[in-house]
Amino acid sequence: MLSDDADHRAGYRSDAIEAVPGASESRRNASGGRPKPSRGFGLILVLLAVAGGGAYGYTRVNQPVAKPKVAASRPVPVTLGTVAQGPFALMTNGLGTVQAYNTVQVRTRVDGEIQQVAFREGQTVHKGDVLVQVDPRPYQATLDQAKAKKDQDTATLNNAKADLVRYTGLGAYASRQQTETQTALVAQLTAQVASDQASIDNATTQLGYATIRAPIAGVTGFRQVDIGNIVTAAGQTPIVTITQVEPIFVVFTAPEDQLPAITAAMRTGDVPVEAWSTDGLTKLADGKLALFNNQVDTATGTIRLKAVYENQNHALWPGLSVSTKMRVGIVALATTVPDNAIQHGPDGLFAFVVDESDHAHQVSLKAGRSDAGRTQILGDELKPGERVITAGQYKVQDGSLVAEAHAPGATQAATSTPKMEAHR
Repeated sequence: MLSDDADHRAGYRSDAIEAVPGASESRRNASGGRPKPSRGFGLILVLLAVAGGGAYGYTRVNQPVAKPKVAASRPVPVTLGTVAQGPFALMTNGLGTVQAYNTVQVRTRVDGEIQQVAFREGQTVHKGDVLVQVDPRPYQATLDQAKAKKDQDTATLNNAKADLVRYTGLGAYASRQQTETQTALVAQLTAQVASDQASIDNATTQLGYATIRAPIAGVTGFRQVDIGNIVTAAGQTPIVTITQVEPIFVVFTAPEDQLPAITAAMRTGDVPVEAWSTDGLTKLADGKLALFNNQVDTATGTIRLKAVYENQNHALWPGLSVSTKMRVGIVALATTVPDNAIQHGPDGLFAFVVDESDHAHQVSLKAGRSDAGRTQILGDELKPGERVITAGQYKVQDGSLVAEAHAPGATQAATSTPKMEAHR
């Protein structure tokens, strides 16, 4: 039975070999009937295989790639403002320094020892208040001496007058020389009494100087002397400095080209000047323009001005740096936008205007003065009621879709779009 299976397999292999084309030729060549094919035939097969692979690769590389679907563009979150039209104040901004209305360095006018200091440093004093008491005793003695001298000379004068009356009453019994001499003596003693009165007045004045009083109302500074110190009239060190702060001045500058407008405003009445902190966030006081300097500073092209303030709350202090806002006029009907809407570009100023479809468009414009957070637009590029972008411009391009940042629609659009993309 095994031999039958072997015979069957041998017969099957013979039939399979006969069925393959060229199999008989191969057997004949193997048996020595024909020569073997050359190597060129194998090389041709290799070249054909390489060519086929290259064609397949080229087809794969150049096969068009299916483009993904473009996601819907998200609106840019921005902050919007409105173009308004109405009265607009023409303000001139400047920088200034607070200056005391009056400043006095209190010094002694007599020599002596300080016996009393009657003020506190930083105290508000009134005109005539006692500040310092210098030892008055030497000056009181001088005054008493002058008074005594006057009394003495007055008595001598009265006696001389009585003698003159007697000489005159004698008539021919008194010589003319005696009468004239007595008349001259009376005149001399009268002058002496007048001199004594002048000495009394001078001594009284010196005694009054021993009590040093405030010459103006104001605020005292640091005290430079203490009780027991000897002060002299020739000394250069002041006892204290008093500055008057009610009212008070602010000295500031303005460009010279604004001088005609300032002059015209002063002709019509008071020119309001507001004093603000240097950062422009806190309003300190309201005042009015008092005067401007009589010449322009040619080095800087500016003119110095002085404004006066009541300063009852002492918000302004001498030496304080402030910023000023001076109103030189009012435009009855002006087009304005928020300050943050104005942008600087290579071609000048512009703003992004948002249309009804919430698309932003860049509009070039010319800006004027600024006041209270709004800027005047000099041209007619913007219309009242239009919406402009005041924040978020750095993400916006001409034609961009925008949405107000605090609006519910903007938040929903910004959150729903990423979810849709993730779902896809």
